[in-house]
Amino acid sequence: MVMEVGVLVVSLLLIVVGAETFTNALEHLGERLGISEGVTGSIFAAVGTALPEAMVPVVAIFAGSGTLTTRHEVGVGSILGAPLMLSTLTFFLLAVMASLHRGWGSVFTPEPTGLLRDLSWFLLAFLGAVLAVFIPLEWKGVRLAVALGLTLVYFFYLFVTIRASRSLVEQGHGTEADHPLFLNRVGLPAYLVTILLQLGIGLGVIIGGAKGFVFGVEHVASWAGVSTLALSLLIIPVATELPEKVNSLIWVRRGRDTLAFGNITGAMVFQGSLLPALGVLLTPWAPRLEVLLGMTITLIASGYLFMMVRRQALRPYHLLVNGACYGLFVVVVLTM
Repeated sequence: MVMEVGVLVVSLLLIVVGAETFTNALEHLGERLGISEGVTGSIFAAVGTALPEAMVPVVAIFAGSGTLTTRHEVGVGSILGAPLMLSTLTFFLLAVMASLHRGWGSVFTPEPTGLLRDLSWFLLAFLGAVLAVFIPLEWKGVRLAVALGLTLVYFFYLFVTIRASRSLVEQGHGTEADHPLFLNRVGLPAYLVTILLQLGIGLGVIIGGAKGFVFGVEHVASWAGVSTLALSLLIIPVATELPEKVNSLIWVRRGRDTLAFGNITGAMVFQGSLLPALGVLLTPWAPRLEVLLGMTITLIASGYLFMMVRRQALRPYHLLVNGACYGLFVVVVLTM
């Protein structure tokens, strides 16, 4: 057990170093391409950090070990656990980081139209995924149509987000790098290929740290006697998705709220549309109690955030509700 804890600590350090490297390069890439912070955070950062974790349910469904039922449970749990964690625990941690540097009563300043756009598309896609659990397994044609619809939702979201970028840049929301590119400090020129190289290095370090984190968490969970379903819903998303959202904590610490929020909400759209499409098509995707509970809390937390952004200035203490939602889910799942 000592070794597993040591792996967790080293992995977390790798993730922090990788996230610093990745975010620094991403800011320079956004500045070089002349795109808005919304596109940089919601698409580039969100997909770049979420894509490796998207392989967990894919591997579980297609090439995982164990029985078909176990593989489906791992797949469905990791698919639904990611948007649940992003909409609850991740925003709570964002609030904690902001409170340490600005205070609980300070005001977040993300570009509001992009944030509302992300949350709107997520709620649309995820609501479709929720309704799909009530479609009988034998209605394969209907399930295929829903899966295609969820996929199209994400590509429409990409189109709308990218189209909005030009006007946002003109309004002063273009991506600007705060610090020189790290690789420039070792003598490499500030070319696009150098930026891409640093992006790859940062992402590679993050992935390596995340894999080590998964190893440690899985062994600790096994030692604690956590069930497969609880592991899938709770441990896998936290172990694979949360560490890479350190990017958002770094950005909010620097006051780059648009990038910080976009990194989370963009990942929510990605994880709430394309991966549920896979679940609807290739797993039973049935209305089990744990599944419905996770879906309900995800919709409550993200819907609450959407309303708060629309109604008033968003402050760190508002996101305590999102943290409470995650705490409630953990307590209920572990006591079932």
